[in-house]
Amino acid sequence: MLLFLLVFAVCLTILVGTVAMLMLSRTPRYRTEPEHLLTLFDKTLDKRVSVAEWHTLVDYPIRHDAYLESIRRRAQHVMEEHGRPWQVVQGGCLLSRAGRDELEAIRDHLRARLALPRPELEA
Repeated sequence: MLLFLLVFAVCLTILVGTVAMLMLSRTPRYRTEPEHLLTLFDKTLDKRVSVAEWHTLVDYPIRHDAYLESIRRRAQHVMEEHGRPWQVVQGGCLLSRAGRDELEAIRDHLRARLALPRPELEA
């Protein structure tokens, strides 16, 4: 009977410890930064992006920055309007020519905004 109680106490301790760790730990968060989007846009324009990589970044909402969320939605709209994912497998580009032009404009706009001095970082 003593062995049973000892095994029960050890198992209960392990179980309670595991539940406590799971309750106290946070879920991992991915934070999309402007550099991630710029890299994705450059790779798309250079025909080096996969469909999975595009959807991993563009389909994940950005909640910490409203401007980046608007850029993400614009890129998502470009994919809906001009996307050709079946051509990536054959070595083609993910977007049509018109889509690449729109994506290039979005990329240039984001790059220009990042180049502006930020008042909250100065001082």
